[in-house]
Amino acid sequence: MEKLKIEQAKEMLIFVADQIIAAKPELTEIDSKIGDGDHGIGMAGGLQKAKDKLLKTTEFSGVYEVFEITGKAMLMSMGGASGVIFGSLFLAGAKGAEKKEALSAEDLAMMMHKSLVAIQERGKAKMGDKTMVDALAPAVTAMEKHCFEGMLPMLKCAEAAAAEGLEKTKSYIAKFGRAKSLMERAIGYQDAGATSVWIIFRSMREYVESKGMY
Repeated sequence: MEKLKIEQAKEMLIFVADQIIAAKPELTEIDSKIGDGDHGIGMAGGLQKAKDKLLKTTEFSGVYEVFEITGKAMLMSMGGASGVIFGSLFLAGAKGAEKKEALSAEDLAMMMHKSLVAIQERGKAKMGDKTMVDALAPAVTAMEKHCFEGMLPMLKCAEAAAAEGLEKTKSYIAKFGRAKSLMERAIGYQDAGATSVWIIFRSMREYVESKGMY
């Protein structure tokens, strides 16, 4: 089974950044219905900074550093809760990991699991709270369940699980952010953060699939 090498990880995260930047209007529209309306701007801005940093970096100490650079750039540029949460998505699981030249599907699943744990510890969000965790937690579970099948099968399952988790946010009452004050009025609307998580997993799957990795 193929592994994700340093240059491929860099290309993949730049592709993820491009997809989020392209989705800025969609994310803004989703967030403006029940949130502050700034989620798309924050995500696009944070990932533009991450992309710039990745493009400028020519040497990496290992594959995990690609994810660390991405997470740090988002954390430093986005600010607020979103910066911490989405920066942690890439940074927390990679930080302190042993140096590797390439990631197996199992390594990627383990990294995302560590990131999820860190995000839940920091943000205190649980499944059903109408946050990005509703898409991330099932995606991570799918990764852990299917990582031994290879990179592409694992990411296909993670993308599907994230999409299902995103769809479920429409039926939840929000427990965080501006949407919290809307109570039942937030029902029927999907969470913007969960939408971003789904786009991230979809983008990773599209990249791996385009490279014929299995």
